[in-house]
Order: sequence, then structure tokens, then C-alpha cells
Amino acid sequence: MHDKGRITAVLGPTNTGKTHYAIERMLAHRSGVIGLPLRLLAREVYDRIVKLRGPSVVALVTGEERIVPDRVQYWVATTEAMPEVGADFVAIDEIQLCADPDRGHVFTDRLLNLRGLQETLFLGSDTMRPAIAALVPGVQFQRRERFSTLSWAGSKKLSRMPTRSAIVGFSVDDVYAMAELLRRQKGGCAVVMGALSPRTRNAQVEMYQAGEVDYLVATDAIGMGLNLDIRHVAFSATHKFDGRRVRALFPHELGQIAGRAGRHMESGSFGVTGEAGILDEGLISAIENHRFQPISRLMWRNTRLEYGTMDRLLQSLEAGPDHELLTRGREADDIHALKVLREMPEIRDRVRGGKDVRLLWDVCRVPDFRKISTGEHSSLLARIYGFLQDGRIPSDWLARAIARIDKTHGDIDALSKRLAYIRTWTYVAQRSGWVDDESHWRGETRAVEDRLSDALHAALTQRFVDRRTSVLLRRLKQKESLVAEVNDKGEVSVEGEFAGRLEGFRFRPDQTATADEAKMLNRVSYEALRPEFHLRADRFYNAPDTELDFTEQGGLMWGGSAVGKLVKGADPLSPSVQVFVDEEAGEDIAEKVKRRLQHFIDRKISALFEPLIAMQKDESLTGLARGFAFRLVETLGVVAREGVANEVKELDQEARGMLRKHGVRFGQFTIFMPALLKPAPTRLRLVLWSLAQGLEEFPESPPPGLVTIPHIPEVPDGYYTLSGYRPAGERAIRIDMLERLADLLRAQDTRGGFEANPDMLSITGMTLEQFAGLMQGLGYSAEKGERPKVKAAAPVQPEAPAPEASDAPLTEEESVLAAETRAKWEAEQAEKRRAAAAEEGETDKEPAAAAETEVFYTFRWAPRPRNNRRPQGDGQGRKGGQRRDAGQAEARADKPAREGGKPRGKGGPRKGGKPQKQSPKTFSSRPEKKADPDSPFAVLAALKTKK
Repeated sequence: MHDKGRITAVLGPTNTGKTHYAIERMLAHRSGVIGLPLRLLAREVYDRIVKLRGPSVVALVTGEERIVPDRVQYWVATTEAMPEVGADFVAIDEIQLCADPDRGHVFTDRLLNLRGLQETLFLGSDTMRPAIAALVPGVQFQRRERFSTLSWAGSKKLSRMPTRSAIVGFSVDDVYAMAELLRRQKGGCAVVMGALSPRTRNAQVEMYQAGEVDYLVATDAIGMGLNLDIRHVAFSATHKFDGRRVRALFPHELGQIAGRAGRHMESGSFGVTGEAGILDEGLISAIENHRFQPISRLMWRNTRLEYGTMDRLLQSLEAGPDHELLTRGREADDIHALKVLREMPEIRDRVRGGKDVRLLWDVCRVPDFRKISTGEHSSLLARIYGFLQDGRIPSDWLARAIARIDKTHGDIDALSKRLAYIRTWTYVAQRSGWVDDESHWRGETRAVEDRLSDALHAALTQRFVDRRTSVLLRRLKQKESLVAEVNDKGEVSVEGEFAGRLEGFRFRPDQTATADEAKMLNRVSYEALRPEFHLRADRFYNAPDTELDFTEQGGLMWGGSAVGKLVKGADPLSPSVQVFVDEEAGEDIAEKVKRRLQHFIDRKISALFEPLIAMQKDESLTGLARGFAFRLVETLGVVAREGVANEVKELDQEARGMLRKHGVRFGQFTIFMPALLKPAPTRLRLVLWSLAQGLEEFPESPPPGLVTIPHIPEVPDGYYTLSGYRPAGERAIRIDMLERLADLLRAQDTRGGFEANPDMLSITGMTLEQFAGLMQGLGYSAEKGERPKVKAAAPVQPEAPAPEASDAPLTEEESVLAAETRAKWEAEQAEKRRAAAAEEGETDKEPAAAAETEVFYTFRWAPRPRNNRRPQGDGQGRKGGQRRDAGQAEARADKPAREGGKPRGKGGPRKGGKPQKQSPKTFSSRPEKKADPDSPFAVLAALKTKK
């Protein structure tokens, strides 16, 4: 068309009422055409004009919908479907889409060629002003300012999102994930996506506008003219996939979407949520003031096409523009489809002239709504083209295709796919001459689309809206009274119904109710819990340390409730605390709980590791003694001797004496502080070590009182050392008992060989065969032999081991275990003697060779050779790099300190009977994951239950 009438460009930010202004201007003329960017928006404008003028004079034309009454005055269409009719008024909305890589060429063509007889109106962003001024002679500009302000609100979590908010995502998965989260936390939301049919979208929008839900989750489709009651827009991402690649959103795109916040005179805000980063200050200012870089390139495609052959058609489509502001866009789907069909032999054979080429081009312009694959779409187009060359698409074939789609069952994805499929046949039915009985098939496809749309709306509502929660939240918002209370047991009830339980500082919804019912009551429950959180925090902060404890997995308990856990700190003796406090309780509550837990664990470490901390702070320790003290602190008071053999060798007697004053014992196999071998320090030491090592599963301390435990190769040796045990063969023996055994072994002829005596077996609590395996694990050879059993006139009672043999006293469990072992050994010996006496009379007539024998072991020091060399017979044998004679000498040097005749410490045997010992406090509740039953640690932990 030639330029006619007045041409006006009404430009400015969103929320300026430009579309409303265009409708008013069109209705001021006798006839008019308005082009809109979305089918959804076209339907909305059509409905508005029908209310004002009636359906008999208003037409709706889109790719998939065509309503054309006999006396049409006003045409509402998508930009691609705008009819070329002689109308007094023409308007094109969102004219800045001329720069869109995919659809821009259509908008540019309308900008350059479509005019009204009396008035032409271009509506859009102010970024188009220079381009329009350069390409459209005589255009007049109007800038419309936003009625309200738009301001930056920062980042907000979905759980803190204000009501009447729209959260924008750029993929279906993101939209569904956010909608699901809002259903759980806020009662639900409406969902708006460009792929929805107008009927589904309108139903979702109506639900939002009516206040049934207070949140809207949408794609960037809301940026194109949809007028909604939105106060805040939150971006969940600032990148999107544009069909070819993932790219950052352009500033003007962000401004277009953010501008939907606010309505008429009501101000709005925008921000980010989820993983979206904080926007740049310059970008924020540009969005708030709607100041963006002018558009400098418009997409263009030649509209003067040549239909002589397929090649000539492609050449004309790929012709270049003749203006510096115009540029060819990316290859559109219709051109790509044409290239694919041109290479098909069956198509080349059927295209013989211009008429066939024109028909082929019309077929190629069928949009790929299904988005399955290029091959699938091309095959469908080839099938349609074959039908059309023969006349029309067969009704029976089309009926079967539609029947396969006309199914309203299934989930959201299935219904969405069927809607995409029916859009293809809706588009086909709208083409003139492609099907028989066009009105029938248009009605049929529209009916199927309506049924699928209703089913999809129902599915979206069922999945993303909790009606009961939504109603409840609306009552809360309207200040209606809802009775919610918390009893002294932490049980929360709403309107008399049990809603959940407060465990520590975390609310647990009722597990007996359905998931939806529990989530529905959460919000109201937290309303009642706010004062309870403060009261409980005060009680917790003033609670004595006896009410708190830690678990062997690093959990921190208040009674039976988990309130936090230990995490790795700056050093093993300084762990940090992570609290278990609901976000709704507030940061002040979490900080209060954290301070109390930190005080508790700091005091616990100070009390249980007092000797170690005192040695660490002793400034009188100097030189090598101070260095070795730091080494002990790093290993939490227990270290295998072979690991520090060189450091020990360098210590002189003065340095060792300084360390012994702090309770350090230099044993033959281990250097340790006996006071730290008690169950409570051992339990805490394993937790602190596990934190420092970054273990996911913490090993549990062995049960108290066991002299030996199984040695599992998969368990790190460091676990045994820190537990107070040393692996030896198939068992691991407690290090203080091992040192007592070493005292006995030093009195034996380890080169010539010796046998185990009852004291050795009593200390270890083992049978002779088990003791042989232990000795082999300690570096001795065990030579098994048999000999005639010598009958004793009377059983010799073995002497009990002297309690002064060590400065680590026997516990109650050790005393009981030693007595039981001795009694068992004596009973075995007595039973053997009785059996021998009973058989003596029966064996008088048998050969002398049948005399009773007994098994014995001869033990000799035989350490494993190093570097494939046998050890020299000079007492220099080694076990793991440790010299035995050096260890024995050290043990002897340490002996006066232990046997100086001084009374035993407070851990020694008490007068008047066994010492009274309380079992450590245990809890069944754990804040962390349970230990793996297949873990090697589980074997050792099972000893506790057996015991």
C-alpha cells in the first residue's frame, strides 16, 4: 500500500495504556485493523471490542482461529495474519519486535507497507524511534509516560514473595518447579505460558484476577500486552534459550517484562529470585527509567517472491535488503522446510510449474507446533502437499488424525502435547480450499481444542493449586480469626485439628494426614509458633548443660530433640555449630540457639580434654617438649609410637619429665594421656577427629569395658588409635592393657622363648589360641606344640595382676571381665582334670601312647624383616619401624614414675567395693543420616547392642 492518512508512533514504557488507546482510536473510525504479537492478546482485544460493538461487526483472524461475520468493520488479528483490506485505521502493536530474529521480518514488512486510509498507528517501545523516523516519512511521535513508578526490590526467596507477584521462568521445567513450590508454601498459583491455548490461559488468568490465588508463574509471554493485576515481577533467571542457543536477556526484554508490575496509577516493583543473580546498577536504572539503547537493525525478508521454480523462490526469499537499517534475519522455519522438501525426490517430481511452487510455499508456512523434529515436520508437510495436489486433504484421514488427539485423560505434559498437535490441524482447517466442509472442520478442531484446554486447565489447577490452603490463606489475609495453639508437648493444632509437632526448633507437619493437608496447615501453624519460638529459645538458652548432649554422629541434642550439629572448625578442638532452626523462626532465634550450643560444646571440650588443653597452654614447655606437645594436641592426646619414633628418640629425660607432669605416658606401643582414654573423652575425640577428617559417616566408639575388639582391615587405623586400641592380628587390644601386657612380657626370655601364663591371658581376656594370634600381631612368632599333660596335685591359683602395674586403673567392666576370664580358665582346667581322671580307669588296658596331651605355644620375638633383610640377633628387631629394645627401655624409664609408691589417682580402685560408674547418656534421635549397615564401622557399633 502507499502511505495514506496520518501516521503516528505512540512509544514509551509498558503500563502506559497504549493498547487501550489504540482500541479507542480504531473505534473512532468506521473500519479498522489491529495487529497484535500473540494469539492470546488478539483474543483478549477481540473480546473487549465485542463487548463494546457486538460480535456481528468484529472479526478475529489468527493462524488457528478465524471468526469472520458478514458485516465486518473491525479486524483483530495476529501480526502475521493481518488481512490486506482497505480500512480507515491500521494499528500494529509491539512494533519493537521488528528486531526479533525469528519474527522480526513480518513486523518490518507491516511497518514499511501496511497503512490505514485515514490513520496508521505504531505502538511499542521508545527504542524504535530512530528506526521509524528513518524508514517512515512524515511520521509523528507521541511519548506516553508510565502512569506509576517501577522500582527495584532486590532478591527474594519464593517463600518470602509478596502477594500479587508474577514469577517469570524461561523453560517449562522451571515454571512447573516454581509452581509446585508455591503450591506447597502459598496455596497455589496460576500458570501462563505462550504455548497454552487462549481458553486455558484465560481460565488461569481469571483464577488469578479473582484472587483465588495470589501468585502467577509465567514465561516471558506476559511481557506482551497482557494486562494483569501484578504488583511485583521476579525473574528466576536472566538467560533463556531462544530456539538456537542460550543467551542473556537483552535489557529491553527485561524492561518489557518488568514493566508488567504496577497497574495504572498503582506502583510496581521488580527483582530476582532463585538462582538469578543481582542485576547491575546501570541495568536497574535503565529498567526503572525505561532508557535503553535504540534499536539499530530491523529484520527484513523480501516479500516480492518469484514462483517460477523452487530455486527461484529460494533466491527471492534470500535476497538482501537495500537499506542500511535492514538486515536479513536468521533462517526461518518455513524457508528451512522448503529446502528440505526441495531435496525430496517425490516432491521434485511433483513440482512442475509456478502454481505447484506457490502451493508448496503455502504448505511450508504451516508452523511446527509439535516441535518433535525437523524430519517429522517435513514428512507431515510432504504428506499434506501430496493430498493438496490431488485435490484436498481426505476427510477420513483428517478424522483419524484428530481422533487420535481427542483424549482428555493424562497428565499436564500429555495434554500440552495434544494441544500442540491439534493446533496443526486447526491451522490447516483455516486455510481456504484445503479441506472439504471447512466450517465443519473448523468447528471440529475448535471443539477438540476447547476440550483439551479445559482438561489442561483442570490438570494445572489440580497440580498447582491447593484449594483448602488457598482459602485458608485468604481468610488469614482478610484477618478472619483462626484458632491455632501449641501445647506444652510442642503439638500444634489449628481449629482443634492436629497439624504437627514442634521438634526442637523445627516444625514437623502431621505425618498421618495427607501431604496436601499437612502443607495447608503449615502457614497457620507458623502464625501460632512465632511466640512459641521465642519462649522456647529463652528456655533453651537458660537450660543447664546436663540437658544437652552430642551424638556419635556429631548431632547436638536438647533432650530428645535435635537442635543442631557440629561442623568442622579452625582446628580439631574448636568445632563450629550449625543449628536446626526453621527459617520462619527468624535470624535472632537461630543466632541465640547457635550461641548456646557453641557455649555447650566449648565447655564440654574444656572439661573432657582439660589435661590436653592445659599442656597446650603451658608456656613453660620449650624446645622439643613443646613441639611434641603440639603433636599430641593434633592427635587429640593419643598417638601410635611408630608414627613419632624419631621425635621420641630426640626427647631428652628433662623434656620427657616435663611432658609426664601433664600426664603423658610413653608406652612401648603408644604414647597417650591415660586420663583421655575414659569413655567420655574417647567418644568426643572420635567425633572431633571425624569432623577434622571430613568424614560423611562417623565411626562410633567401642563399648566401654572391652579389652579387645575385632580388627577390620577396612576401618582406618587412625580410628583404632583414637578409640584407644591397637590392631594386632584379628583383634585390636586396648592400649593401656597392652602396656600392662608389655610389662609382663619384659620379664620373659623373648629370644629363648616363653609360654603364656594365666596373668597374660587374664589381662587380655583371651583363650590360648586367641592370645597366640594377638602375639603374632605384635611381632612374635607362635610355635604350636603338644606334650603329655602333667597332672597337678592341686590346681594352682594364678595370681591376679598387680593393680600398680599401670597408672591407668581397671574400670568396673574391666574388673568383671578379668574375673570372668580367670573363672572360665580355671573351670576349663578343672574340667580337663576331671575328664582325665574319669578316663584313667578305662585306659589302663590301652597302650601308653594314648596318654592325655595338651597344646602349648612357645613365643619368640620375631619381627617382620624390613627391606627383605632378616633382623640381626642383637636385640634390634623392629615392628613397623619401632625398635623393641628402645620401647622396652622407654617403658622401664617410665616405670619409676608409675611405681614410685605413690597412691593411685582418683580413677583407682575404691575402698569398700567396686567403683560406682554411671552409663553415658544416649539418645535414639539423630539429626544426621543413619550409619550404613554395610559399613565396616557397623560391625564395631554392633558390639554395643550385643553387650
